[in-house]
Amino acid sequence: MARRSTRAAAPPAQRSVLAALLAVLAAASFVVFPAGGASRAAAAESPNVSLSEEEAGAGGTITVTGEGWRPRTLLTLLICGQNMIGGTNACANADGRAVTTRPDGTFTRKLPVAEPPKPCPCVVHVATVTGEAASADATLKVAGHPVAPLPEDEGTGRLAVLAARLEGSSGLLTWFGAPARRQLVLTVGNLGSAPARNPVFRVGTSHGVFAPQWEEQQWRGTVQPGEKARIRLPVELAAGAHGDYLVSLKYGDKVLTEQPWGVGRPWGVTLFWVLLFVVVPAAVFRIGMAVVDRVRPRAPGRTAGHTAGRHRTRQRGLNPPDPLDPPDPPGDPDPPDPTAASEPAAAFPWFTPDTLPSREAPLSAPSEDRPTSKGSS
Repeated sequence: MARRSTRAAAPPAQRSVLAALLAVLAAASFVVFPAGGASRAAAAESPNVSLSEEEAGAGGTITVTGEGWRPRTLLTLLICGQNMIGGTNACANADGRAVTTRPDGTFTRKLPVAEPPKPCPCVVHVATVTGEAASADATLKVAGHPVAPLPEDEGTGRLAVLAARLEGSSGLLTWFGAPARRQLVLTVGNLGSAPARNPVFRVGTSHGVFAPQWEEQQWRGTVQPGEKARIRLPVELAAGAHGDYLVSLKYGDKVLTEQPWGVGRPWGVTLFWVLLFVVVPAAVFRIGMAVVDRVRPRAPGRTAGHTAGRHRTRQRGLNPPDPLDPPDPPGDPDPPDPTAASEPAAAFPWFTPDTLPSREAPLSAPSEDRPTSKGSS
């Protein structure tokens, strides 16, 4: 009985030891892995960019390195003037580059140095193309490029959007692929205790899964505390854009409003290409046929029946031989002509070479012997 009780007591002790070991391992994994996940999440929320050189001249090349980005995400790299105030209109878009992040959220890309359309201070702007919007800037001094002060944003109030809508309509040119334009009309109120002077807004347009393309616009005016103001900001899409778009407005780091925008397909462009591939080939075919009709040799004006009839008439002696007519082959009589009945010689069969009057003998009336008068002797 003692042995049985000893054997029965041993397994619970082992189970308790194993449970303690598992608890220790679980606690260690809880401490280690969440910390790594939290660090990665924190890195993903604050992506950063660094440059190989802080100053470079136009025509040179710099190396852009980034970390803390989402894995396998497409990014765009641009050199922009005025700290990118004004959106991508202040960037050298033609000399931009694209890169896809590695699985660990890092990237390295060479970027040619180009002078942006706006004066410095300049930055290298890196932004996501798809998915959630994220961006980071790195200061770059472009040697030889002019420098100008930035527009001041004197707004210190707290602005809130009370009403928002898109105004405008598409015209005939938009139907043929011209850029669609609207105006974002806002009614904003200052909820702070200080006036908002010349606030700078960021207007972005996004399509599908792509991240918004932001453009900074400064509104000239002052919104006093507790007052409202109506603001109009222009919004424009690229030429030929169509589909469902979303217009977003930011003030500071806060999105104030989002407005959907449905843009119709430019069917005028489709109609143009249809006409181009239908009307132009038809016109070319007509012109080609007219040219062929002009240059091809014409058939002789004399018909075979007319030539054969003239030969037969010549054989009858009515007309002298025509030197332009080819001689008849010997032993080859003329075939019967169905139009001979309509010819003048065939219409009068009694005129033959034997019965025709001689051309030398004059025609005169017969003379008669008349008696002379008595007075004529």
